Amino acid sequence: MVVLPLKLVATGMLMTALVSVSALADTHVSSPDRYAATAPLFAINAPLVVTIEAPLTTLMQERPTEDYLDGKFSFTGDDGTEQTIDLKIRTRGKYRREEEHCDFAPIRLNFRKKQVVDTVFAGQDKLKLVTHCQNRKRHYEQLVLREFLAYRFLQVFTNKSFGVRLLQIKYVDTEGGEPMTKVGFVIEDDDDVAERNGMLSVKGGYLSGDDIERRQQNFVNVFQYLIGNTEYSLFNPEPDEFCCHNMDFMSVTGGPPLIPLAYDFDFAGIVNAPYAQPNPRFEHTSVRQRLYRGQCRNNDLLPDTLQRFVDKKDAIFGIVDEFELLNSRSRRYVTRYLNTFYDHLSKPNSVIARFIDKCEDSP
Repeated sequence: MVVLPLKLVATGMLMTALVSVSALADTHVSSPDRYAATAPLFAINAPLVVTIEAPLTTLMQERPTEDYLDGKFSFTGDDGTEQTIDLKIRTRGKYRREEEHCDFAPIRLNFRKKQVVDTVFAGQDKLKLVTHCQNRKRHYEQLVLREFLAYRFLQVFTNKSFGVRLLQIKYVDTEGGEPMTKVGFVIEDDDDVAERNGMLSVKGGYLSGDDIERRQQNFVNVFQYLIGNTEYSLFNPEPDEFCCHNMDFMSVTGGPPLIPLAYDFDFAGIVNAPYAQPNPRFEHTSVRQRLYRGQCRNNDLLPDTLQRFVDKKDAIFGIVDEFELLNSRSRRYVTRYLNTFYDHLSKPNSVIARFIDKCEDSP
């Protein structure tokens, strides 16, 4: 049993109490099962070998966000079957789509559903592809792998998360550019995540803390602390965007309570990308610095939430240990970064200082 501190408000005074996790057991909603994807593409974690043939020179010079270019997509399925299908391709994203940050932008893949029937891509239509950002800097592929790990960590805790599949991609430029082979990964569509959870995708504007299911809200905030990510918001939308920053939502009814789906972790400390800048809202000098952004109204849930992370510690480190594509430098960095998180959880005074005292007022 882990005993964690909880700061309570009582008779108008703040006091510190030790609350046993077991004391909250009767009010805890059963922990979600380990992620089990229904789509064939996301049912297996082994890297998939694919080839993308397209006018890549034009794609990276013009970086279209609406008009697609024609290409071909070849892949070897999990059963060893090789197949080539039609592909439409464009760039996507914001920060990484800007040439000053990445000379190879993230990509949107668009398939014809009738061509992927009975293949590993069955049911897929449009997929986000996370790419390597820099063509001639090989360590950037390790950054892709670290971001991929963040998604894998999230799957350990909940099936209310995006599926991901690692790809070994051979890029063939039909305009004569030099072929190259890089790692990348595709991300499950939010509608598909909602469907396999028996829910509906929800789009909206500004949200309040009352709109979002409290336990999942509290969990997501602690998870973002685990990976060292502050580049997100559960409540406020970006200009000209649906709510919210790097966060999708789903629910059973289409309305509250909403379940948050976190994504886009390249600014997280566990990735530590060279182009990543600390969130200007906070007085940080590095993206490696963690900050808990949970709501004070959810402090009563913290003991139970933190216990979930303690319970899954071995599974988290197991994923890192078994991930052969990580080089020794990345493995050491990720392991050290995770260890500092669990060190914070092991000390009651640290929990008070880093979580309870840093909570945010509800919007």
